[in-house]
Amino acid sequence: MHFTCEHNSFRTTEHLTCPDSSPGTPQSGFAPSPSQMLWALALGPAMASGAPSSSPSPILAALLFSSLVLPPAQAIVVYTDREVHGAVGSRVTLHCSFWSSEWVSDDISFTWRYQPEGGRDAISIFHYAKGQPYIDEVGTFKERIQWVGDPRWKDGSIVIHNLDYSDNGTFTCDVKNPPDIVGKTSQVTLYVFEKVPTRYGVVLGAVIGGVIGVVLLLLLLFYLIRYGWLRRQAAMQRRLSAMEKGKLHKAAKDSTKRGRQTPVLYAMLDHSRSTKAASEKKSKGLGESRKDKK
Repeated sequence: MHFTCEHNSFRTTEHLTCPDSSPGTPQSGFAPSPSQMLWALALGPAMASGAPSSSPSPILAALLFSSLVLPPAQAIVVYTDREVHGAVGSRVTLHCSFWSSEWVSDDISFTWRYQPEGGRDAISIFHYAKGQPYIDEVGTFKERIQWVGDPRWKDGSIVIHNLDYSDNGTFTCDVKNPPDIVGKTSQVTLYVFEKVPTRYGVVLGAVIGGVIGVVLLLLLLFYLIRYGWLRRQAAMQRRLSAMEKGKLHKAAKDSTKRGRQTPVLYAMLDHSRSTKAASEKKSKGLGESRKDKK
């Protein structure tokens, strides 16, 4: 295939050699890249028609732009716990969720695989497809797996019942949500114990929670004591102000009463003085009359 591109005052010639359909045919030149193929498709009709300055097809140009500029679709992302602990004879939930740039498809599928501790090969123990769960009926987890997921909520969790020491190992969750089928799986490690040990994080969280609870309790007691003290101070202040008002009122009454009694006292004093003077004059008159008789 031969293309000749002409632009203003210079001419460029590009030779693209397409592979022959028959096998074993030697190829010459170089293999075209996707962008070169798109340019060839865009420029082919214009060059074939003989137009020296024709523009490429708008649709093909947009296709070329999207292939060169727009980023590829994001891959599906699967999430699981890093590790889970369970006691012998109990049950444990293996959580699996995912993120996808596409809507949840009717063809969505979940696959759980199990690799025993120290083993090299992983075996499929559970599969969900077309809205139906398929549980392994032959292997180690026969009749012990329960599907508790919901694809509508992007949940592919399962429950393993009646745990045993032989269940120790790595479980892998794989999700396909067509057309979004490219992505990494996620793994969770299961540890089965006679008695589930208390993890360091749980102990640390309990200690921190206890310290915070004690601090909050002390703060509450402090505010209650302060509130009671303030109320008592306010009550005492009201009583003192009431007592001061009562004393002032009593003093005002006493002063008013004394002001009323002062003229009476003066009148009584004047009356007693006048009475005394009259008695003295009378006694003097009687004495003089007695002298005259003599």
